[in-house]
Amino acid sequence: MNIRTLLSQTERQRVSDGAVLPILNGCESSTRQLVLLLPQLGDFDSLEYAWWLRRDAQRLEAQGITICAVGIGDRSSGQRFCGYTGFPSDCLFVDPTGELHQQLDLYPGLSLKLPGLSAATNAYLNLLFMCAGIGSPGTLAEVWRGYRGDARAPQLIGDDEIIQAFPLPPLRDSTFQWAGGKGFQRPFELATLRLRNMGEVLSHWKTYVPNAAYLTQRGATFLFNAQGDLVYEHRDRAILGFADDMSNPLTFLSSEMTADGDSLRHGDMQ
Repeated sequence: MNIRTLLSQTERQRVSDGAVLPILNGCESSTRQLVLLLPQLGDFDSLEYAWWLRRDAQRLEAQGITICAVGIGDRSSGQRFCGYTGFPSDCLFVDPTGELHQQLDLYPGLSLKLPGLSAATNAYLNLLFMCAGIGSPGTLAEVWRGYRGDARAPQLIGDDEIIQAFPLPPLRDSTFQWAGGKGFQRPFELATLRLRNMGEVLSHWKTYVPNAAYLTQRGATFLFNAQGDLVYEHRDRAILGFADDMSNPLTFLSSEMTADGDSLRHGDMQ
């Protein structure tokens, strides 16, 4: 069974109203469909991906791209996720056990099993190892990029924006201008946004992570054209590895890559 067929036949609970519906419901007739398989909704990747999508919402609409996402969690997880990130709740479906991720053969993450420990405890340990780069290539380099800055990436915090990331005091854009200037990702800018996300999740852990057994499961991105052809895919292989180009995760949506009739473009699998 190909990816499109599997997705079109899959039903999950929609966050907005709790209805169990086909996940592609409402986007079959759009010009392009962007289908996201998010890991746990409290995962760094899920929150950060949603931030980029909200940032580029007007461009997505202009390109005729509709979004459907399936995240690991329950409806309460989804409601909290949408309330925090601004992701539209009528476009988010929840899969409590990551069954669809497994059917698509997505990377389950590090899966060491220590005898005598529960599935959840093993998952916590594996997650810690992945955060240290074990079974999660590129994670440490990506964490470091968040601290050192990135001249290739756009400025992430607006000129008049105030960021509250506990336990830091409120930070203005002028703080980051002092650290490196403006017009690009400054030192500590991305790290501050990630700290804010971490504070949100840890403050509502049980809501975001109702079942810790699936903490390490990674996600994927699939883009289909109006004919239903798969024109781009990226399968995550690491924490903080949800895009080919983490400096600007949505570059794959450029018109050259997504024009109808393009051949399949695979994400970087390294």
